Amino acid sequence: MMKLLKSLLPYIPGAKFLLMPLRFYNALKVYHRLPSQILSWVFTSQEWTNITYELTDLNKKYLTCFISQITNTDREKVREYLEELENDDNLKKHIQETTLKSPRSFISDAEARYGRRLGWYALVRIKKPKIVVETGVDKGLGSVVLAVALMKNAEEGFNGHLYCTDYNPEAGFLLTEPYSSYGTIIYGDSIETLKSFDRGIDILITDSDHKFNYELQEYETVEKQLQEGFLIISDTAHYSSTLIKFAESRNLKFLFFQEQPKDIWFPGGGIGIAYQD
Repeated sequence: MMKLLKSLLPYIPGAKFLLMPLRFYNALKVYHRLPSQILSWVFTSQEWTNITYELTDLNKKYLTCFISQITNTDREKVREYLEELENDDNLKKHIQETTLKSPRSFISDAEARYGRRLGWYALVRIKKPKIVVETGVDKGLGSVVLAVALMKNAEEGFNGHLYCTDYNPEAGFLLTEPYSSYGTIIYGDSIETLKSFDRGIDILITDSDHKFNYELQEYETVEKQLQEGFLIISDTAHYSSTLIKFAESRNLKFLFFQEQPKDIWFPGGGIGIAYQD
């Protein structure tokens, strides 16, 4: 029947208008849950920016393959690291208790939902970096996830430290003991902080000022300090071309992972990574 209808449509006057209900129906099939998801989020979440969420099971499989490809690591090992973070009850408890005690609790959810930060965690666990730099902290969810990964590495004999930059002196309230032993927040402009940073960098994660030229300057400022086997991760690569253009200009590889959030209206962000052959 559908085949017959398609064959007849070119001969039906005003066919494009007759197809409008069908187009609406097709869109509704995809987005029929959107209104209820929005309403649920409005009445149950405290967040209004830097929204947190879990990833779908299928999306976590894609993330596993993405990290496996970049790091040349067995998929099962990557999966173990993702589950390691998801099953860390001490971290979940820390996030919940610290959030509820924070003056920013009215704009922060206490439930631990990591999204793409699962990927950050696995990359740090696999690469065993000595120095990780994160620009842009907000409440410090990514920072504490990175610190946990470094703590686990240290337990295995691979010491490393996280250095974060943020202009907001109230940022990073989640990064407290025992995790702050593995991470330090430097308050002030990211570019100025990076200019005075004199250590080699194994992993750089950028999420501060999202303007093209500012992000590009971050990369250029620390370019000579990037160590062999480095990773550059952009938290804005789902809408910004800065990192892919930087990678192209330096003959670096670039790959992108797109999030698929679970049971929420938000379309998700992603992980853009520039790395060496």
